[in-house]
Amino acid sequence: MEKVELLSPAGDLERLKIACIYGADAIYIGGQDYSLRANASNFSLADMKEGVEFAHKLGKKVYLALNIVFHNEDIEGVYDYIKNVVESGIDAFIVSDLFLVQYIKNNFQVEVHLSTQDSITNYLSVNYLKEEKVDRVVLAREVGRDELKEIIAKTGMDIEVFIHGAMCTFVSGRCVLSNYFTNRDSNRGGCSQVCRFCFDINEENKPFSMAVKDLNMALYLKDLIEIGVKSFKIEGRMRSPFYLATVLSSYRRIIDAIYEDKLTDDILTKELKILSRVSNRENSTHFYFKDADLSDQYYTGRQENSNQDYLGIIIDKKSDFYTINQRNYFKLGDEIEIITPNMDIINYKIANLYNEKMEAIEVANQADSILKMKIPIDLPLYSMLRKKYLE
Repeated sequence: MEKVELLSPAGDLERLKIACIYGADAIYIGGQDYSLRANASNFSLADMKEGVEFAHKLGKKVYLALNIVFHNEDIEGVYDYIKNVVESGIDAFIVSDLFLVQYIKNNFQVEVHLSTQDSITNYLSVNYLKEEKVDRVVLAREVGRDELKEIIAKTGMDIEVFIHGAMCTFVSGRCVLSNYFTNRDSNRGGCSQVCRFCFDINEENKPFSMAVKDLNMALYLKDLIEIGVKSFKIEGRMRSPFYLATVLSSYRRIIDAIYEDKLTDDILTKELKILSRVSNRENSTHFYFKDADLSDQYYTGRQENSNQDYLGIIIDKKSDFYTINQRNYFKLGDEIEIITPNMDIINYKIANLYNEKMEAIEVANQADSILKMKIPIDLPLYSMLRKKYLE
């Protein structure tokens, strides 16, 4: 039985590599043109080629988001760009504009996935897209469980759904608040997340926002698999490598346990704790079982603090010493966890610490510095140090 695909975002080459080694089956990226995350680093054609080669060596796929809403001036140069991207070895394009479907399918041997930006919510639209040679549809995030089940049953289409990450307040990303408030076009890569602003709208100056909680479908992956979903998509091309590694490894463990018939309540409880800790927002299933309501939204706003759990990443090993790129404060004697690309979570107490000159230190308090640690455990490169999530 073919496993469901676990699909990860990646905002740059570093994140793509992290996603590959931390459990993703496929990675979706944006180029430096025609992508909806203009503020992400995104991929040059050279980075794209390197990323595709890296992924393919590990048996992973790479998809390129070409999903802005095209205006007349955006069309110039897009056909040449597509040709160059195809030559990089990309596995699929994620598009929102239908003129691209016909062009790509008529000229290249590469898949076309229709973006959630098209807000597809019914089986007749999916069947139409199937006739137009679309290979996969990323359904609107507003599709509920019963609708999803009916769409798959009546189309047999390869369906992709979001399972984790930020949700847009408006219909699958089709928002123009950013245009009005900040003169940045949400649908052409410039979203300024106005829905997360706080507004004073009454005499008491109590803040009001339209911000919604994040999506978390960890408890219902088995249900989605049984319904026939082919790809589980994680949101977040601007998320950190640590976030991606943590979220991907949790979902990887859950998915593998489902297929091995080893999923237990204890496993789910542990992974839910990890997923809630790495996020700085509360979670919800939103439209899956019901129409979204008050429980899915922050009407009065909230403070989103930066997560300081990511302590460092192993970037080299020589003799018995690991080289650590430090990210946040820690010190001798701290009890931490080490997560690895092998999906292990290892408890460890910091017993020694050296700076780049191999001088013994007691505290690591300079972000992005290079440290040395002697750790009596065989750890792969890109293992990450974090504060304790599990007791």
